[in-house]
Amino acid sequence: MAGSWDGGYDSGSQSDGSYHFEKPHIEPIYDAFVCPLTKQVMRDPVALENGQTFEREAIEKWFKGCKESGRKPVCPLTQKELRSTELNPSIALRNTIEEWNARNEAAQLDMARKSLILGSQESDIMRSLKYVQHICQTSRPNKRVVHNSELIPMIIDMLKSSSRRVRRMSLETLRIVVQEDADNKEILGQGDTVRTIVKFLNNELSKEREEAVSLLYELSKSEALCEKIGSINGAILILVGMATSKSENILTVEKADKTLENLEKCENNVRQMAENGRLQPLLTQLLEGPLETKLSLAAFLGELALNNDVKVLVARTVGSCLINIMKSTDMHAREAALKALNQISSCDASAKVLIDAGILPPLVKDLFTVGSNQLPTRLKEVSATILANVVSSGCDFDSIIVGSDHQTLVSEDIVHHLLHLISNTGPAIECKLLQVLVGLTSSPTTVLNVVSAIKSSGATISLVQFVEAPQNDLRLASIKLLQNLSPHMGHELTDALRGTVGQLGSLIRVISENVGITEEQAVAVGLLAELPERDVGLTRQMLDDGAFGLIISRVIKIRQGEIRGGRFVTAFLEGLVSVLARVTFVLSDEPEAIAVCREHNLAAHFIDLLQTNGLDKVQMVSATALENLSLESKNLTKLPELPPPGFCASIFPCFSKQPVITGLCRLHRGTCSLKENFCLLEGQAVEKLVALLDHTNEKVVEAALAALSTLLDDGVDVEQGVLVLCEAQGIKPILDVLLENRTENLRRRAVWVVERILRTDDIAYEVSGDPNVSTALVDAFQHADYRTRQIAERALKHIDKIPNFSGIFPSMG
Repeated sequence: MAGSWDGGYDSGSQSDGSYHFEKPHIEPIYDAFVCPLTKQVMRDPVALENGQTFEREAIEKWFKGCKESGRKPVCPLTQKELRSTELNPSIALRNTIEEWNARNEAAQLDMARKSLILGSQESDIMRSLKYVQHICQTSRPNKRVVHNSELIPMIIDMLKSSSRRVRRMSLETLRIVVQEDADNKEILGQGDTVRTIVKFLNNELSKEREEAVSLLYELSKSEALCEKIGSINGAILILVGMATSKSENILTVEKADKTLENLEKCENNVRQMAENGRLQPLLTQLLEGPLETKLSLAAFLGELALNNDVKVLVARTVGSCLINIMKSTDMHAREAALKALNQISSCDASAKVLIDAGILPPLVKDLFTVGSNQLPTRLKEVSATILANVVSSGCDFDSIIVGSDHQTLVSEDIVHHLLHLISNTGPAIECKLLQVLVGLTSSPTTVLNVVSAIKSSGATISLVQFVEAPQNDLRLASIKLLQNLSPHMGHELTDALRGTVGQLGSLIRVISENVGITEEQAVAVGLLAELPERDVGLTRQMLDDGAFGLIISRVIKIRQGEIRGGRFVTAFLEGLVSVLARVTFVLSDEPEAIAVCREHNLAAHFIDLLQTNGLDKVQMVSATALENLSLESKNLTKLPELPPPGFCASIFPCFSKQPVITGLCRLHRGTCSLKENFCLLEGQAVEKLVALLDHTNEKVVEAALAALSTLLDDGVDVEQGVLVLCEAQGIKPILDVLLENRTENLRRRAVWVVERILRTDDIAYEVSGDPNVSTALVDAFQHADYRTRQIAERALKHIDKIPNFSGIFPSMG
């Protein structure tokens, strides 16, 4: 009898996992126990007619080989022919072997139990673990033996070993022990064992991670343990990461994925997977699960934070399902569906998917329905939010049917309903419905329908009143809507703002708040910028309210870097400059406007703003403002007062001599300054305006050319104006504008300026040799509007391309 484990291990230099198990024996093996063919202890011994005993499976294979080779059956030992191949069970021998095995296994289990203790030799622990694996793989009933021997808790303790080989072998052994054995899985589910196994998923050693996830996969086959695994903090997150990893080995990834599939049996696990980016199980349950599960997960979906790509996936997968639930008569079902749809509709791409799935008709119905089946206010707010999300996607809403009478969202009666709700609900719903109108008025294909409906409903004043709402979101939505409407309802909105006390002041207060630069400020100043610039009444009220002083101070602070804005700074500055320019359109009607321009030296600020490269609108508006200011210069110039002639000079003109007055403006023949009469020459603005003639934006070029044309206008010294342009090297850029012929407006402006320039003989003579200029003028003479054709004709006469007949034919006057 062997008193110790037989040599099955070489623990000196073996790498992890290289142990080869050989079954140790406490009692010796008797020759009668061993099959002559397999050389292994028999499990089902059978005897031949000559009394020789073999393992049943082995001798049957022998006889099959004899038959296939065409030989008569013979005894493998004696090689003598057998008359019969009948096999007789050796029951007594089998019982003896089983008893011998039982005695050996009992002794071996006892030895394994003694070795499975922390502090034992690593080699002994490894042999014990390998033995447990062997007996469990040999026979399923042996797993019951391991269970009864209380070996499982001892193997679990080995997970705390400092040896990585012991830990890995312990994980492998536990996996084999629990395979297809519910009782053994239940033991592993007790205490913190599952938590310990989950910790191995984060182990830096890939082999331990692989064994841990394989063990968890076996445990996850138990529905009871699915909930246990999912309840461990971080378990599902780690598994999701492993299942999508590009660096883990394929087996680990597959086992993690299969483990998650098993964990889907528990709804809480499905929720965790969704939170950690594995949404498909939740979507599948929404499509195929029982109604109660559908509603529960729909409500949960409404609380998830999803990125835009995922929202599109969800909309495509379960959008129709959620819309159908939304149509239910059950209020709880409708609430769950609405919350989910609210979440996934907040992305333009997913909103379009929902539109295609038919979300608009039931959504509009929910908002407009009154009576017993109407939604409670809190759900109407959700419906309004979804509608606002959907409308912001920019679809063609004038072709999507939403009502039983083929109405669309921009049909007059639908817009009237929306306006009625806006005036008769709480701030939250009002805000969302205003956002709906913002979306509809942001599209050129639908804005005119909405404008028409607003005018027919008489709702302009009520919409303007929201400018004073105390709620920021509501106020912002209303201002955005008014800004969208202003190009089409400018005069109506201006009348409403002027006619109602407080609203214009509210916009000015928003703009002037010293809180950085917010979206509300950018939108508010954008609204004022869109209103009719020549409306004297509105500008007068802004003058009375001191608005322009506040606005110029904001412009200065932005330019000096005292106010640093984020993404709204450009829109805000463009709006400020546009509103500031309003004051230059009423100079001839409002003396106070001139006073404001002088007080704040606005001409100098607009000249500086010409150089804000990259801000085309600021440059264009500044050039236009300078045009307005320059046109007023001749009316504000102080002409010199000449002394009255003496007595002799009055009788004898030859004695009179006009005094020479120095320091007068070449253009305006008087005393000029940039601040007092806005003279561009005094402000050195000409060079800056000429530089803009090379701009890529034709609107900027047109505004700059218009400002320069004031140097050649009636009431100023045109000849001196041409000299000023020559000195600023502006003649060639002006001619280039004519030659480029980019827009009709630019051609009209350029022809006018060129004709004035060609009144100077030297320039006319030089230009007459340029065939390109002649061709451009001829083209204008032939194809432009009537007024421009007349001017082009005069220009062609200056360069002798058309004969001047005025001296040939006598006047008929």
